[in-house]
Amino acid sequence: MAPGKEAFEGVEWRIRVADGSSEVLVPATGLPRKAWLGIKSLISGLALKTWMFLKKAWNIGANDPRKVVHCIKVGLALTIVSLFYFMRPLYDGVGGNAMWAVMTVVVVFEPTVGATLYKCLNRVCGTFLAGFLALGVHWLASRSGERFEPFVVGASVFLLASAATFSRLIPSAKSLFDYGAMIFILTFSFVAVSGYRVDKLFDMAHQRISTIIIGTSLCILVIMLVCPIWSGQELHSLITRNMEKLADSLNGSVTQYFNQTGECTNSNEDQADKKLQGYKCVLSSKATEESMANFARWEPSHGQFNFRHPWKQYLKIGASMRSCAYCIEALSSCINSENQAAELIKKHLSTSCLKVSSSSSKVIRELAETVKTTKKSCSIDLLMGEMNSAVQELQNDLKSLSHLLNPGAAPEDKKMETACMEATIATIPLMEITPVVTLASILIEIVARIEALVGAVEELAKLAEFPICDDKSNQSKIKDAIVSDEEKTERTMKALQRV
Repeated sequence: MAPGKEAFEGVEWRIRVADGSSEVLVPATGLPRKAWLGIKSLISGLALKTWMFLKKAWNIGANDPRKVVHCIKVGLALTIVSLFYFMRPLYDGVGGNAMWAVMTVVVVFEPTVGATLYKCLNRVCGTFLAGFLALGVHWLASRSGERFEPFVVGASVFLLASAATFSRLIPSAKSLFDYGAMIFILTFSFVAVSGYRVDKLFDMAHQRISTIIIGTSLCILVIMLVCPIWSGQELHSLITRNMEKLADSLNGSVTQYFNQTGECTNSNEDQADKKLQGYKCVLSSKATEESMANFARWEPSHGQFNFRHPWKQYLKIGASMRSCAYCIEALSSCINSENQAAELIKKHLSTSCLKVSSSSSKVIRELAETVKTTKKSCSIDLLMGEMNSAVQELQNDLKSLSHLLNPGAAPEDKKMETACMEATIATIPLMEITPVVTLASILIEIVARIEALVGAVEELAKLAEFPICDDKSNQSKIKDAIVSDEEKTERTMKALQRV
């Protein structure tokens, strides 16, 4: 290889021929080679995408094994219902309509017990009602004569289909019977219109209803006996997780703005970002909560939940949490604002703001523990008192801030402190005072909304008849934690006074 060519033209490959000379190997650039390279790159790209898809599917199954269990249950139900085609005695019993049982399993099988029961019962009731009405319309049309029979059938389809469609637009009926109304329209139209040309309409309706009952019964047995997933339990766990995320987000938002000594901590954004995003899960869970609460009403008694468990109260708790989450979102916007508050004002309000956020987070976590254990809390009143006292302290600090900004209105015992700070305060512009005052006002509003959340949880405990928790050790731990927090707050205030 020549050094000059290697430097300017890249690497060359040479071979030695029979006469002792060497020749440069030039890669083929013809059409066949280009086609081969294109096919090779296409195959490798397809293989890479397939591997990435399989890896992603494996991660989804590993993160939530219940999805894999649901797929297995669907396959099991379809395999069992397919026996009506494979076994001759069963096939002769339902006729050629065995496919309706297979179709029923496909359309009504859902991941949770409540959703499956909702679809199964709606499908059976809608099919029964539509079948009987279609048979009655067919009997009435056949008695009206061959000339008026199509008009009777057409008028009945128009009236009943219109009425059923209108019922789907009523909110109270839509949440309970939307799927049943759709099945009613489909079945009634199919049976009524088919009866005009089919002679053995009763036999056809009987076979269709029988296969649908078989399919729905099989789905109910499989979904309830093989690793059941209850909508009520899922809703219960979702509310508990959202409360914990709300508490972490509230506490993290304030600690991002202040640290434990009153100094700014805006440099710790990466560490607090995970907690700050928790409120977004609360804001986006409304549709999930409503669907789970609707399906949970169809479930029988299971675990610690009775058949008449107050699932609607969970929606009120979710609404109260979203009300708090909206304030935390405003709090996050205030923290990320371009207008930065003066360090002196932040130090003045840091202790009380941190105390309010800490006590509020404790109240929310205690509510989460109440919902999780389904036991009334013995320490919620104590935590509420601590939170209210922290709010009162914050309000007093805000009032003292007005005295600092207006030295002439300060009381006599604060004249010396005001005189020392007067020169500094006079140079602080209004735009540097507004952010921290806004943050304090939002914290006070959050406390008011947390009180509404406490009322919603207490109403749930009353309706569901939660037992009273008599864990004295837990209550003593909470008291000790409150005392230690008060001691830390006093030490922090003394340190700030020395500064």
